[in-house]
Parts: sequence; C-alpha cells; structure tokens
Amino acid sequence: MPDQPAPPPGWSLRALGAANRVKTQLDRVLSERARARGWTTAALGYPGYAAQGRARVRGRLLLAPPGSDPNARLDIPGWRRLLTLEQPHGEVDVTLDGVRVRARADGAGVVDLVVPAELPPGRAAALLHPEGRPPVPAPLHVAAPDATRGVVCDIDDTVWITGIRHPLRAAWRTFAGNGATRRPVAGMAALLTRLTAAEACAPVVYVSNGPWNLAGPISAFLERHGFPAGALLLTDWGISPRAWFRSGRAHKRASLERLASDLPGVRWVLVGDDGEHDPEVYRDFARSHPEHVAAIALRTVAPIGTTPPETEERVGTVPVVRAGDGRALADLLDRAGVLAAPALGGVGGPVRRDGRRAADG
Repeated sequence: MPDQPAPPPGWSLRALGAANRVKTQLDRVLSERARARGWTTAALGYPGYAAQGRARVRGRLLLAPPGSDPNARLDIPGWRRLLTLEQPHGEVDVTLDGVRVRARADGAGVVDLVVPAELPPGRAAALLHPEGRPPVPAPLHVAAPDATRGVVCDIDDTVWITGIRHPLRAAWRTFAGNGATRRPVAGMAALLTRLTAAEACAPVVYVSNGPWNLAGPISAFLERHGFPAGALLLTDWGISPRAWFRSGRAHKRASLERLASDLPGVRWVLVGDDGEHDPEVYRDFARSHPEHVAAIALRTVAPIGTTPPETEERVGTVPVVRAGDGRALADLLDRAGVLAAPALGGVGGPVRRDGRRAADG
C-alpha cells in the first residue's frame, strides 16, 4: 500500500500541483546555489535490518559544505534538523559483505536498497560512499535465521513522551527540544527487553510517522535509555505530488506489510499507543495476518492526574492489552503468556552493554 492518501479533487488538486511545482523549483534553485558555493553530496546512514539472506539498507543524500559532517549534528533543536537540503534522485555507491552496488535516492533523497548478503546474526553495517567524502556507515540489525518473535514499536507517546493529543505541546517538544530533553515512557524499555529476551537476535523495528531528520536523536535516545537496538522506519514530511501531507496511517500499514514479507517466519508483538492510528492499524493487520501477530500492546495516553484503565480483549486469537505504561502492559502480557522471564535488570530496568543499569523513567 503506498504511503500516500487519495488525491484531493477539483481545485485542491490543482493547488496541490502548483504548490508541488513551486517546491520542486525552489529545491532546484537552492541546490544550484549551494553547489555554486562548493557544497557537495553528503550521506546519512539510517538503521536498517537484514534477514533471509537480504539486507535492507537505509540512508539519505543531501548537500553540505565541504569538510562538514551532517552526522555530527547532535543535541540540536528539532527545527534546526529540518533545515537540510536533500538531494532528490542522487546516486551513491553502497558496499556490503564485499559487494559494491549503485543506489539511487527517491524524490526526498532517501535511499532504500535491498542488497543480497549472508550476514551472521547481530550487528553489521553497510557503507555509503558519497564522492569526495569518507564512507558513512548504515547500521544493520541482522535477525537470527530461526527467529520466531519480533517487536514492532511506535515512538511518539510509546517510547518517548510527546503529548500528541495536545498539538501545541507536541509541536514544542518536537521543534524546540532535542533527544536529551525527552522523557521516556515509564517501563517501556524493560518491556521491550523482556519481549526480546527469549531469542537471541530477535528483530526489533521502530516505526514512526516522524521525519527522517529525527533519526539521529531517536537512535541516541533509545541507546541512552536502555531500549533494544533496532531498525528505524520513519517517513518524510512535506508536500508530495499527490497529497498536502503524508499519510501516517498508510506509512505504518505499508511498513507492517513489508515486514511480514521480509521476515515471514516472525510473529510480531505490536506496541503502540491510542493517541493516533495505532489501534486501528494494528487490529487491521492482526485480522488480515493473524499468523504474523503474537500480541498487541497499547499504551493509554490519559490526561495528567488520571489513572488509565487496564483492559484485555482479543482480535480473533490475538491478545490486545491496554494500560498506562510499560510496567502495567508487561503484567497484562505476562498473564496472556506472551512475555519471557524477566530480563537481567529485574525491576530496576534493563542492563546496558557496559553493565550499568539504564534509566527507565
């Protein structure tokens, strides 16, 4: 399913076409001026995944001043991360497992490439080779060939607190804050750790309607707060030839369908919240693909000062639980027989790779 809503009718469609042409022309003018000032193609590597002898390599091409490193832009306000000059339809060489291939970015500068590769389970990395610059790693999370359990997790109001039901508050946190100012949802890191504890190298995928510009802060936040490492599937903001805004619902549906195809032997625990479309998208996927869903866990985003209810239901044979944080969701999933034994951090939270206990809100 494409990551686009149906095109608007009549005058709105004509206005959309005009706006898209203006945007395309502006991008072209800015790119020409940047190149005239010596800016060259740079690359960002995003966390992808690999399984079944195939790796999905993700990244982005943009223009940047010579000598600068876009990957070093850490802990800056969100609005500054949106001020990038992407390179639509640019090309870059990608190497993985001794193979070098040429990749072409889409209209937003995003590279999404499948490379045949037999990789051992665990962590790996492809390399993006922008001309005249050092190679840039694109991390890969390689699932075990016999993996049967995986986790798909939303980010806003599931991993970190955004307050998406309060648009002004959510916008402030997104545009004025950075990864260091975000607060994790209580108990969620420990929940995801327990969900992946039963199998080595179980696949973990974070799916969000947020823009790719926030990939760096999201990855740093996940590591800082002890979440299991995993791939990121974000989207692109802004006007497209068919819509004023990207469809977050369609993006998540398409991501789940792709995961079911890429990892056919995995049953997923779908973790999200009830602030946007997660309940509808997850239930629809469970109805159409019950063989690929182990459970659905939804965080209830309740007003401050109220106690969120805890509920249990089913979509067919798939358990669906709701609660206010990761700890309460863990109790419900434990009763449903979905969780593995408690992770090595116990009630105090998961333990980092360096041996220190992670903060878990």
